[in-house]
Amino acid sequence: MAGPYLIGVDCGTQSAKVVVYDVAGNAIARGQQVLRPMERPRHGVVIHPDDDLWTSIAAASREAMAGFTGDPAEIVAVGICPIRCNKAFLRADGSLIEPVISWMDDRAYQPYLPDDPECAYATTSSGYVAHRFTGEFKDTAANNILLQWPIDPKTWQWSDDPALYETFGMRREHLLDLQMPGEVIGGVTAEASAATGIPAGIPVVQTANDKAVEMLGSGSLGETTALVSLGTYIAAMVHGHEYHAEPVSFWTNFASVPHRYLYESNGVRRGMWTLTWFLDLLGPEVADRAASLGMSREQYLEREAAAVPAGSEGLMTVLDWLATTDKPFRKGMMLGFDARHSRGHVYRSILEAIALTMKHHVDAMCDELGIALTEIVVSGGGSNSRLFMQIFADVFGIPASRSIDGGGASLGSAMCAAAAVGLYVDIDAATVAMAKPRESFTPDALNSDVYDRMAETVYHDIRSHTDALFERAYPIFH
Repeated sequence: MAGPYLIGVDCGTQSAKVVVYDVAGNAIARGQQVLRPMERPRHGVVIHPDDDLWTSIAAASREAMAGFTGDPAEIVAVGICPIRCNKAFLRADGSLIEPVISWMDDRAYQPYLPDDPECAYATTSSGYVAHRFTGEFKDTAANNILLQWPIDPKTWQWSDDPALYETFGMRREHLLDLQMPGEVIGGVTAEASAATGIPAGIPVVQTANDKAVEMLGSGSLGETTALVSLGTYIAAMVHGHEYHAEPVSFWTNFASVPHRYLYESNGVRRGMWTLTWFLDLLGPEVADRAASLGMSREQYLEREAAAVPAGSEGLMTVLDWLATTDKPFRKGMMLGFDARHSRGHVYRSILEAIALTMKHHVDAMCDELGIALTEIVVSGGGSNSRLFMQIFADVFGIPASRSIDGGGASLGSAMCAAAAVGLYVDIDAATVAMAKPRESFTPDALNSDVYDRMAETVYHDIRSHTDALFERAYPIFH
């Protein structure tokens, strides 16, 4: 084992992951820390308690460094990638005014500033984490979307339009200086080194928003391959070179390479969270039984779900466990139960709901873009499931692939870092050198036919029959 080495930091909604890589993209040491449960003090408010993003990243970093047996002097850069769409409000010294606002918080998309005279800065999670690592007040342009911040998406700089600042309730002096993905922010401070175990002085590098960095870590991918990113929020993306200002079925996001874009379909809120919710409902008996067999809860339930036919014998799940703000009355639902149905049916039904919903969203995006997909790549922890991968292939009717050795946002962060310190000439070259091979799943024609008929005749029509019912119930149970 020989350096140089790179550290990729990936902090999602549910956990922080820190991985040490070599220059070929091989994982040398890993650390992971589960984030604390979100706090919801009132409806529409969702926060990360205390300073949980930073303390989780620090704990995962210490674990990774404890498992690293190479020479720390050969670690040449750290790439950082925290959750997108969060907001952090800081004092002049960089400390938090209040806990970080989650992307699930209504205020994340409203003209909100804390009512505190000490509020000096408003930034994203990446701007805050960058400050904790380096002491600098800098953020990546590629994690500031126009839905939340007064940015010019064509120039990747803060807008000159005063009306935008008024819309967001901010002044230019509230905002951090912007950098491009693959640029050095500063060095790890002595304080950050003590918290993380990462040697002081190592360059810290900006990346982009977490979905774009996950796309990069999956091999960047061509313009007829979509990445389906399985997380608490599930999204699907394809690459493009043109900024679309007012699309109907997708939105234009920043990519991890400067001045490139990702077209992102509508997604599923609390997507993989719904699986965790169901497993938690089953209680410790299932968890203990799975552990006794040397399996995770997911593996244990998957064994039962794999024996269930495509379509879950009529059990259908609609994934509205977190309703959108324009339709707050919607609720998650499972319908079609009969005596045949077991917990394996429920588990498979949730997997099918995720795949069917994303296929519907991706089709709408591709139709508007005028493209036809030849492959989907699935990333995130759910891609470890062979059953889930096969369901994606069957629902989409095209090959579904996954990285053999994980990849994802931590690897994408390391790719940006490798380019920033000159190990590769640019981010594209780093991606080619460090991306991992993929395993592909071929659609089963009979299952694809079941899913096509289910989607066309029943599944995507459910909400048109239930919306009115839930809207009447909303004032009672809100």
